[in-house]
Amino acid sequence: MHTDTEQFSSWVGKSQRHTDILTLTPMTAMAATLDKSAMSITQGMELPPLWHWLYFLNPARQSELAADGHPSKGDFLPPITLPRRMWAGSRLDFHQSLHAGERLERISTIKSVSLKQGRSGQLAFVCVGHEVFGENGLALYEEHDIVYRENAVAGAQSTEPKPAPEQADFCKEITPDPVLLFRYSALTFNSHRIHYDREYVTNVEAYPGLIVHGPLLATLLVDTLLENISGSRLRKFEFKAISPVFDLNTFQVCGSQADAQGNCRLWITNHLGALCMDASATISTN
Repeated sequence: MHTDTEQFSSWVGKSQRHTDILTLTPMTAMAATLDKSAMSITQGMELPPLWHWLYFLNPARQSELAADGHPSKGDFLPPITLPRRMWAGSRLDFHQSLHAGERLERISTIKSVSLKQGRSGQLAFVCVGHEVFGENGLALYEEHDIVYRENAVAGAQSTEPKPAPEQADFCKEITPDPVLLFRYSALTFNSHRIHYDREYVTNVEAYPGLIVHGPLLATLLVDTLLENISGSRLRKFEFKAISPVFDLNTFQVCGSQADAQGNCRLWITNHLGALCMDASATISTN
């Protein structure tokens, strides 16, 4: 399958607007999903970092879904025909807090579309920029990287896993299961079948198990960071997916204490010690 980058150049700069209100029910459900028994969800409370992913869902009609459960491409996102899609990473700048009950607007713009040849075949990368405005102006800016790839080839050689750092200042073990993945899929209205349809993910996409959502892993990283560095506020955060995390085994959410500039490294490691997600954050203390 060969696709020319030039044919998608007209999609760069395309934008769309969505509005939403930070209602309490998604926050209550997210707190339950993360097992936060002590968190009280009330009107006016500050939205925890990355929980904005619970909003601006814009559900597609059932008839508009592709075979993988995602909405068919060609409306806002370019109609790239490569079948496998993953959230490759994001970069976020936090400018001010958002609060429960606040009315929001998000402006999304396609920043770039590029195609490359990788070890496993052709790859396509789409970068989407999101500006999220609250009632007091720009609250956060995010660049979201999406990667598309060819179907897995039977017997293809897998890449050598990259080892995770051996030393961490804090670590938290997570046991994923289909219920956790279902609840996060429901919260974000994510119908991508790799997260809940074991027959599809193993037989069609050739993965060994259900895949833990990239944004859920990122949320766990930030949550663990703020739990371990008390009184801190997130200013910048970026993450890159290195290899999938499956529901078959436990994984570790790890990080380092901040340096003098407030910078720290975060990562996800699987049960074999392989690096699955690499991230960095900049924090300030209140």
